[in-house]
Amino acid sequence: MKIDEVPQDRGMMNDHRKEVCYAVDDQGNYVLTGSAGWDPKNIANGQAWELIDKAAGAALQKVRRGQASPLFYHMARHQMSVGLLAKYAGVGRLRVWLHLKPGPFSRLSPAGLQRYAEVFDISVRELKTVPESHVSGSPSV
Repeated sequence: MKIDEVPQDRGMMNDHRKEVCYAVDDQGNYVLTGSAGWDPKNIANGQAWELIDKAAGAALQKVRRGQASPLFYHMARHQMSVGLLAKYAGVGRLRVWLHLKPGPFSRLSPAGLQRYAEVFDISVRELKTVPESHVSGSPSV
């Protein structure tokens, strides 16, 4: 599309930032230009964030019922799978899977807790707790 046809529908970035996209200039060359958003993309992103928030809320409830460790909530909130968390933390997948259970998680060493906390960029204290209720992590739509 041409530069003057790039969508400028207000969307998830409400603070006057723009996402970079390609467009064709007057000479027919591809150039980078800014877009405030595009309604179909905004709708799809909004629906995706709803699913992510629902999964994080369900994970929080499992932790509250004692069926999962706080690590399970933080993993869901950051949209991580067991395999992805294992790679980022440098821990085996089976070990991560075990740490999603309250018992094994409670026996983690300070170094093990620190390793997970660093992945999520939170303190060990925050890693060991969960909020009273899940607050939406989605940007404003």
